[in-house]
Amino acid sequence: MIKIKIIALGKLKENYLRQATDEYLKRLSAFAKVEVHEIEPVRLSENPQDAEIEKALDLEATLISKKLGPDDYVVAMCIEGTQMSSQELSEKMSSLINMGSGSFAFIIGSSFGLSEQIKKRANLKISFSKMTFPHQLFRVMLLEQIYRAFKIKQGSNYHK
Repeated sequence: MIKIKIIALGKLKENYLRQATDEYLKRLSAFAKVEVHEIEPVRLSENPQDAEIEKALDLEATLISKKLGPDDYVVAMCIEGTQMSSQELSEKMSSLINMGSGSFAFIIGSSFGLSEQIKKRANLKISFSKMTFPHQLFRVMLLEQIYRAFKIKQGSNYHK
């Protein structure tokens, strides 16, 4: 069975976002074993300097790396990543699965993003938009798009 990890900095605080996440996790269970790993972001001062931010991102990278397996196809969600349509994401995932990749790790960084170390480890970098989204909402959006990718592959009307 296909394995998908969502590695996210921060916890879901709003009940409606937890409910939406749970709904997509339930839907995805028909296609893959999905695990969500929440990592506590490193606390920063009120107005952090670049060096403090970089140090925090490096500490977070260490925590993220502990959740990654050697065979994981790592997808970093970051603004400088490639934008792709739902169809393109479906095709990419299907192609990788057909080539034997059965384990994916999608990483959602903290409000300051992801360290260069994680971006270099990533097999793919994806950006959903040039817009900025709340990290908690983004988790729901990512799960929905992964679900949509499987439904597209299946030829379902869900995508219409």
